[in-house]
Amino acid sequence: MKIVVCIKQVPDNNNVKFDPHTHNLVRTNVAGRMNPFDQNAIEAALDLREANGGDVILLSMGPDSTVETLRDGLAMGADEAYLLSSRAFAGSDTLATGYILAQAIQKIGAVDLILFGRQAVDADTGQVGPIVAEELTLPQATFVTKIASSDAQHVTVIRDLDQALQTVELTLPAVATVRGELNQPRYETPINIQNSFKKPLTTWNEKDLVLDQQRIGQAGSPTIVRKIYAPEPVNRQAVALPEDPDRAASELLKILQANGLI
Repeated sequence: MKIVVCIKQVPDNNNVKFDPHTHNLVRTNVAGRMNPFDQNAIEAALDLREANGGDVILLSMGPDSTVETLRDGLAMGADEAYLLSSRAFAGSDTLATGYILAQAIQKIGAVDLILFGRQAVDADTGQVGPIVAEELTLPQATFVTKIASSDAQHVTVIRDLDQALQTVELTLPAVATVRGELNQPRYETPINIQNSFKKPLTTWNEKDLVLDQQRIGQAGSPTIVRKIYAPEPVNRQAVALPEDPDRAASELLKILQANGLI
């Protein structure tokens, strides 16, 4: 089974900056780490490889510093990695990003399963996985919390929709996004960290892929951020309620009514 895991490098802290003109997050020279949900996707791919054989390939789009995050994934046990890095990709929204990733997956070729984390913690959209599935016209399952079974032709997964569980059988090739409840990602051992530097890591730019230049970067991103601002600080004041439950409930209702909350 040939599995591609798409991962993303996200900011390592909350001290992020935005471009005042494009309103996009500035990722250059920003310390990053692997998106936590993507670690679950890598762990799922490694488990499937152990059960069925095959290869686990990492794919990411971002600045050159993303190499460090890809090395972390290789240290977990992935076999090889690809980085999509170019100024031409800068400013890509989820639609453009999904398109570029899909074209890269086509170039990798003969992929059986494509895994994503459920969402990236910096934007929280959860859109890229489904967009890639649409671009490649592949069946998909989102919010996967368990991989029930797998073989060379199918994978059966359980989706957690919060109010219900759904069992879905996907005919391969297919796309799936996974939730954190799926597994506990393995740690990087010193020997695996050392070996990660011996594994292939290839960088591609826009010239290495078959791309419509109008569908990448800022030009290929229909999402428009009109305004970015920091919310005004809220002054909060604690109010002590009576110990008696009936009086406390009565006082609480009065406060809520006075503030127009009920």
